Amino acid sequence: MGIDTFHELRTSHMKIVDLLVRTDQSGSTLFLRFLLGLIFFPHGAQKVMGWFGGYGFAASMGFFTETMHIAAPLAFLAIAAEFAGAIALILGLFTRMAAFGIIVNMAVAILMVHGQNGFFMNWSGSQKGEGFEYHLLTIGVGLVLLVRGGGKWAIDTLITDKIAESNSVHPRVLARA
Repeated sequence: MGIDTFHELRTSHMKIVDLLVRTDQSGSTLFLRFLLGLIFFPHGAQKVMGWFGGYGFAASMGFFTETMHIAAPLAFLAIAAEFAGAIALILGLFTRMAAFGIIVNMAVAILMVHGQNGFFMNWSGSQKGEGFEYHLLTIGVGLVLLVRGGGKWAIDTLITDKIAESNSVHPRVLARA
């Protein structure tokens, strides 16, 4: 492999990473990122750690694979999206990937469970289960983060700055591109 080929390969990889971590510096994006992460952390911690009245990892995997008949790798990814994805969102680390994981999780929850219960949440206890309005809301917030990135104070900004430094381009130029 020649130096030119190596440089082209490195440049293409850096462009992909840059697309994943580039973010605006908006306070509203920070708020949405932090909010979604804080909302999902307890759900993920229930499934992984057994905190907040949850059953822990083994029982959650068992429920997904045996009761819901979800393949084990997909069940693991769903749990990881809620736990590790929530932590990543709070930190602003790989925000787009974390948001994508939560979007997929919520879309699957609507299709497999909550869609049949209608739109509204079950505030009065008169439905058989919860509707999907909460899930739609989290998908909407996730889509904003997927498009805009992590916002102000995201670790993604440090990664973008490092990429820009290695490419000798000012980081704020990349953020506007």
